Amino acid sequence: MIRMNICRFIKSCILVFALLSPFSTQTISYSVEPPRPNIIFILADDFGIGNVGCYGSDHYKTPNIDMLASNGTRFNRAFTAALCGPSRAMIMSGRYAFRNGATNQDACTRMDHSEIVLPKVFKSAGYATASIGKWGQLPGSPGDHGFDHSLRFNGSGVYWNQADEKPVSYFINGVAKKLAAKEYMPDLMHAQAMAFIKQNPTKPFFLYYSMSHVHGEIQPTPDSAPGSRNLFADNVLYMDKLVGKLVSELESLQLRENTLIVFMGDNGTAKGQDKLSTIGGRNLSGMKGSMLECGGMVPLIANWPGKTPSGKVCADMIDSTDFVMTFAELTGGVLPEKIVFDGQSIAPHLLGQSGKSRDWVYNQLAAMWYVRDAHWKLNHLGELFDMSDAPFAEKRIEADSHDSNAVAARQRLTAVLSKLDPAGGIPDSGDGTGRHASKAKKKAKE
Repeated sequence: MIRMNICRFIKSCILVFALLSPFSTQTISYSVEPPRPNIIFILADDFGIGNVGCYGSDHYKTPNIDMLASNGTRFNRAFTAALCGPSRAMIMSGRYAFRNGATNQDACTRMDHSEIVLPKVFKSAGYATASIGKWGQLPGSPGDHGFDHSLRFNGSGVYWNQADEKPVSYFINGVAKKLAAKEYMPDLMHAQAMAFIKQNPTKPFFLYYSMSHVHGEIQPTPDSAPGSRNLFADNVLYMDKLVGKLVSELESLQLRENTLIVFMGDNGTAKGQDKLSTIGGRNLSGMKGSMLECGGMVPLIANWPGKTPSGKVCADMIDSTDFVMTFAELTGGVLPEKIVFDGQSIAPHLLGQSGKSRDWVYNQLAAMWYVRDAHWKLNHLGELFDMSDAPFAEKRIEADSHDSNAVAARQRLTAVLSKLDPAGGIPDSGDGTGRHASKAKKKAKE
């Protein structure tokens, strides 16, 4: 013990001499880099801005999600693709559909495995990684792409076993399981997410949490009253409850302070629920599967205690290709070389710092697309829209309009589309709707 203390004393003297000596050329820094954040990316299914309290929803309550917004940053111009698969492909690849090939639901499953970049970025930074929930719209399994732990199921809207049907199959790390009677998939997903987090108390982690809620078929939740007449509201509230439960458990584990939570919708509200998804008594323009505003404009909230500005509402343009670049910057992860990424890091937005904002976002489904800036939208047909009353209305401008602002906008956005050249990328292989071929055929028969 005495010998060890003498060694420590000698080392201390050497350090002090190095600091004081005019001949020392070594730069010694006392600054300590903040620890890299744990990141939880929550992706809600078919959950548009009209379903979220803090966005002004008239009919739905989301107190826990609202709390994330009030203590963090809410983005009111965040965009992604208007259907589940293409949206997830954008998030995972950081690339637009004409580059990654995920122009429709069926094409997403055939997307080249090299396009799934996001988990690899985290693995390159030494993160533990998990994918919990919906994955079936993407190729392979989560484990094929760098996720250490996973729970996945086929299809969408998985909640309970249905009467007169086979038990729901799901997979934990590739091992097939059967959903037990009276077992609720969203609760099982939460339990798996928390088990993963508890297994990594000291190592930074990334959790991709792709929820069942609120994709149809809408079913009663464990909290639904018998004979409830508003099961969709019940499901919104139960999803919000799970978000609150996750935050509470992170706090009890003393992990909340260094955990960035990003909450996002994967596309707009689904048909059948859109009419009640109003804000301020007004219907929104577009829904899931639509190239109108609220097909692809979604809720996006970021919360990292002490880091994200509290109570801020950000009007900057964001699209879901931005997450690959953002998370690489926050974690020090490595991006693959020789790949064109379409995203732009929003790390400065999350940290309350000044940074370059996007001038426009691009959105595509099948062979339909548009480019949109803060005030105007130009689509694949050459139609220009005044977006000053978005998200409630979109005013089409006549092609021969001489309004100086409209003319300038058309020229500006035409130049953006010319540079992107989506028509010169991977062509759509579907029927033009972006949906699954089986669903399109079924709809045609009706």
